[in-house]
Amino acid sequence: MSRFRAVAISGASRGLGAALAARFAAPGVRLLLIARSAAALEAVAAVCTARGATVRVAALDIADAPAVAAALARFEAEGALDLVIANAGTSAGTLPDGEAEPLEAARRQVAVNLLGAMNLVGPVLPGMLARGAGGVTLVASLAAFRGLPDSPGYCASKAGLLAWGEALRGACAPRGVRVTVVCPGYFDSAMGDRYLGSRPLRLSLEAAAERTVRAIEAGRALAAFPWPLACLLRLLALLPAPLGDAALRRMRFRIRPEASP
Repeated sequence: MSRFRAVAISGASRGLGAALAARFAAPGVRLLLIARSAAALEAVAAVCTARGATVRVAALDIADAPAVAAALARFEAEGALDLVIANAGTSAGTLPDGEAEPLEAARRQVAVNLLGAMNLVGPVLPGMLARGAGGVTLVASLAAFRGLPDSPGYCASKAGLLAWGEALRGACAPRGVRVTVVCPGYFDSAMGDRYLGSRPLRLSLEAAAERTVRAIEAGRALAAFPWPLACLLRLLALLPAPLGDAALRRMRFRIRPEASP
């Protein structure tokens, strides 16, 4: 059984967020599930309620900082959070060769993937630090390790999230708050289904959720998986830039644009 009794999860309506919600759901656990789709959230909430958890849902855009703060305040009025998981994410897809990523698409990815995590963690972190206890989990990506020419906005958002998490970890650990940054590679998800081409070392959704939960429960600083792909991207980042860029250009990929919710 998890040691966390009050958990907030963003991007909880599907994929990894929904799988994590189901894994933390248990008698005596309170969950706050956040995503844009009210109908999808209710379906996940029903699964978690059936497992004994008390569930609250908030259908909102994680980029809407005031709305996120208000939802967190309502939930914490019933008791303080001891774990917050910033999982909400988006990718704009890739464009044909020679076309630049639209600025608005890059901004949206940063607004959701990076600023959305800040919107979720920021309001609850002071309370955790005051209590000297709590956990923060940031779901980044192996794309944070090396900028990929096919998805600059996405990589920028995830690299920023990794850097922010590393900084938080160093600042918060002495005061009793553990920060875990999760950097998964390919796994089965709605985002992964939009990927055109091979997905080396792809994991099942359940395997990705299991590795994430284990890292959170152990209070690990960083969970990057699968490790062969993580090591490859780390090595590419150490190469001289022209060599790394040339290698990545040989591994082109395509991602279909995300459909509206």
